Amino acid sequence: MLDGNALAGDLDDIFTVDVTTARFVCATCGHSGAMATLRLFGRTPASVARCPSCTEVVLCLVKADGRVFLDTRGIARLELPMSGA
Repeated sequence: MLDGNALAGDLDDIFTVDVTTARFVCATCGHSGAMATLRLFGRTPASVARCPSCTEVVLCLVKADGRVFLDTRGIARLELPMSGA
């Protein structure tokens, strides 16, 4: 098991800010924390990130056929830092 920091490279392919510093709210239990605190299972091509509080799936990232599929249905809210802020 790794922590959410292991998603940094994959998420850098999608976002222009460091998403590991973004804050999430778990849609299941309401826990709030930095994306870096997520518990990560699996690696490329598929990564599953779980809430450190309730262990429900928060985010799934799959790389296939030159595309990235990002499922964030386990996140009630994502607060991203603004570039340069």
